[in-house]
Amino acid sequence: MKIICFGDSLTRGVSFVKGRLRILKENYPSYLQGLFPTSNNETVEVVNKGAFNDNSDLLISRLSKDVLNEKPDYTIIGVGGNDCNFNWDEVAKYPEEQHTPIVPIDRYLENIKVLITTVKDSGITPIILNLPPLDPVRYYKFIADKYGPSISHWISLVGGIEHWHGLYNRSLNKLIKDLDVLKIDVRSALKQEDDLFDLISDDGIHLTPKGYKIVSTEIFKGITNSMDNNKKPQQV
Repeated sequence: MKIICFGDSLTRGVSFVKGRLRILKENYPSYLQGLFPTSNNETVEVVNKGAFNDNSDLLISRLSKDVLNEKPDYTIIGVGGNDCNFNWDEVAKYPEEQHTPIVPIDRYLENIKVLITTVKDSGITPIILNLPPLDPVRYYKFIADKYGPSISHWISLVGGIEHWHGLYNRSLNKLIKDLDVLKIDVRSALKQEDDLFDLISDDGIHLTPKGYKIVSTEIFKGITNSMDNNKKPQQV
């Protein structure tokens, strides 16, 4: 069995460590690979196709190369954090003007629909991750330190980045339900932990190794439960 993990920097395994963005070996695809038993008759291969700074537009542009041509059994799609983010250089220059997310929500949802439909039509089972939670205080500090204090002023006018993040996540959840696709609720899995602060890195948006481990465990449970349900005989 082959599983492609397809997404952005949270799939790649990026974290903010000692003032720098780094790619961790302890990413969720790596943890997920370790959860599958090696003694099983069927070998499970987990492939990391995450890319830093990707959004749903970019995932569509590389879907054929990184997913369809690989012919996996499952594709785990995790994207959205960069879609609902903003061009902070422009915000810093013009903090009184209106700004739209990098990928507006209507296009984001249409992109997700295209990804799901194309993957399904290729005989691959799609699995969608919802958006992990932010730590808004640390995220504000991270972008304000980089782009200047006017960022904070603009954010306060629009209700905070978590407003957009939550809106995209809720809309994604509804789309997944409408399309009857398997969803892995990594957002709730992380939020229910007592030490959420330790699961999100110092930039407020990427995860720590502990956070990635929780994500992989939740994905493993979702995949194995789905496989078990598919093996059960249908009642007539």
